Amino acid sequence: MRGLLLFCFLIVFKAGMANYIFIPMDDRQANHLKAYGIAYWVLKSETEVDWLLNYRGGSFMIKFHPAIQNELVVRGVTSEVISDAQANQILNEIASPANNYDVMKLEKCPRVAVYTPKSAQPWDDAVTLVLTYAEIPYDMVFDDEVLAGQLPKYDWLHLHHEDFTGQYGKFYSSFANIGWYIEQQKEAEELAQKHGFHKVSLLKLAVAKKIKEFVAGGGFMFAMCSATDSFDIALAAEGVDICERMFDGDGSDPDAQEKIDFEKTLAFTDFKLVRDPYEYEFSSIDNPPRERGLRQDNDYFTLFEFSAKWDPIPTMLTQNHTKVIKGFFGQTTGFKTALIKPDVLVMGENKEIRESKYIHGVLNKGFWTYYGGHDPEDYQHQVGEEPTDLNQHPNSAGYRLILNNILFPAAKKKKQKT
Repeated sequence: MRGLLLFCFLIVFKAGMANYIFIPMDDRQANHLKAYGIAYWVLKSETEVDWLLNYRGGSFMIKFHPAIQNELVVRGVTSEVISDAQANQILNEIASPANNYDVMKLEKCPRVAVYTPKSAQPWDDAVTLVLTYAEIPYDMVFDDEVLAGQLPKYDWLHLHHEDFTGQYGKFYSSFANIGWYIEQQKEAEELAQKHGFHKVSLLKLAVAKKIKEFVAGGGFMFAMCSATDSFDIALAAEGVDICERMFDGDGSDPDAQEKIDFEKTLAFTDFKLVRDPYEYEFSSIDNPPRERGLRQDNDYFTLFEFSAKWDPIPTMLTQNHTKVIKGFFGQTTGFKTALIKPDVLVMGENKEIRESKYIHGVLNKGFWTYYGGHDPEDYQHQVGEEPTDLNQHPNSAGYRLILNNILFPAAKKKKQKT
């Protein structure tokens, strides 16, 4: 009996000493992607999370609770229980001016929306795939919700394989007679008429301007693939017809290029429109495959390193267990660095081909990030292919960049610099 009492005392004593849960995000983590879902789940219970910037790949530290420990086990996320003394030792190491580390306190659960039509699409969306895999909830919104002024309900908005120019993704030459293309065009035209627009391009411009207002008012927008350059092109082409007859029933303005207003864009300037409706490209912003000269085995981009203590935002957005990330195609694969505005921050690029892959900017009170490519674990995803199974890629460095952006709205600096 005395031995049993001693054993129980030791268990209780050990639990009392176990005051923090440490979630490593370096190569020792079994499932990086689900670790973000754990952080979100903890925030949802109104419990704070410390994000240890640059420390072992951007690790997390949370006050110990048995329910959190159990959830980590259920989701297969690597963690360890540490004492107050061990936690303080980590924080002291982070605080040292000699180390490029800092603590970002995550305090609230971000409200997430994904801009996507309600009808089925012939392609998947990397963001919805990873949100589902990481068990992070999101709402689907589209033109009705945006134009109804519902975006301020959310902290974070994602745009993916969307065309804001009204040219239906420039898919005309390959898919004009395919059922899904015909149905999407019909749905878009009906939606435009519903909202009082006689052209889809005018509907999409109105939506793009609403999204821009959302960002300027303090929202965060994350865009991938064709939603990046087509969004900027639509804003720049306000009042200019850039759509040919097969898209909107009449010809484009022959002087469209000269009328483009680069002051209205978020990221890009001095680009040339691709006027040919049969060419699968919107503008000169993108680095298409024929110009890149790379193969899957040598296609990489490198993340920049930022000062955690003085540049916390880009540091947070580039957290990873590696700085070299596999490249991947998309309708918009990467951005020509020469066409990026000087006030835009490049966070990841392939210097050899002068291609920026991951960029970030500020608009008034809000923030935006553009990430080139369609699916970080499918090098050249084709229309109609099966979606990526993230059970096969739990440690994807490319997908981690998406999830860094998900946690961004939850962040608040733990201490102010003086």
